[in-house]
Amino acid sequence: MVETEVESSGGVGEVSSETQIPHRLERKWTFWFDNQSKTRQGAAWGTSLRKLYTFDTVEEFWCLYDQIFRPSKLTANGDFHMFKAGIEPKWEDPECANGGKWTVTSSRKQNLDAMWLETLMALIGEQFDDGEEICGVVASVRQRQDKLALWTKTAPNEAAQMSIGRKWKDVIDITDKITYSFHDDSRRDKSVRGRYTV
Repeated sequence: MVETEVESSGGVGEVSSETQIPHRLERKWTFWFDNQSKTRQGAAWGTSLRKLYTFDTVEEFWCLYDQIFRPSKLTANGDFHMFKAGIEPKWEDPECANGGKWTVTSSRKQNLDAMWLETLMALIGEQFDDGEEICGVVASVRQRQDKLALWTKTAPNEAAQMSIGRKWKDVIDITDKITYSFHDDSRRDKSVRGRYTV
């Protein structure tokens, strides 16, 4: 609290005013939006992907989350992404090209919202020991089952991926097994099985 002295008609008095200093995050993050159902037939993947907002303070995060970025607000086939600034949520991005993702499914919107928020807070709060390995997270709303995917940089680094997977399960408070798939495998075969499981 900063105190200042001001002169008023009654003499000199003390007035207190609070200076709002934003709480800076360790790094910048960017929110993205994609609506797969709006993509034209035959259009390349990613043509409907939109960069929305880059932030680097706790206050900006909460304002954005409260007003916009809850998966339960999405229509079917919509995706919210939160990635480190400078990384596009695409397999082709150099930071993602050799990576993969941990995936969790949910059949209830409330669960997806809760897991998404816990994941976002863990990411911006730098809660992962191997945080440099993480690219970002995607919430996907689908007709039958929603998904949350945590993207990482170096898929073959099994020790780092297992550490991230175990920590993520704790963060989102689930006991079911989750699997990790390599982007390379997914590019070749849509029905690919996971490489790692925790």
